[in-house]
Amino acid sequence: MTIRRLNEAERALALADLPGWSADAERDGIRRRFVFADFIEAFGFMTKVALLAEKSDHHPEWTNVWNRVDMLLTTHDAGGLSQRDIALAAEIDALLG
Repeated sequence: MTIRRLNEAERALALADLPGWSADAERDGIRRRFVFADFIEAFGFMTKVALLAEKSDHHPEWTNVWNRVDMLLTTHDAGGLSQRDIALAAEIDALLG
């Protein structure tokens, strides 16, 4: 199955429904910073995201420093932002309540 890269109109529409996420032109993806009370909360969040990502076979690029998780979603097979990134971002947001 070929994964299609989103066009500009699709990107704008998708980002409008994902507050907190922003476009990353350099990597052709979307990114967001998550801040938690402490390392345990941040790591717990990453564990939940890891389970979602593995289930969908679509994995974020991320870093963690103490209470902060910085995440980038992009689809390498599509050469940039795809619907897979948008769907995973929405699932991640749902984890936050």
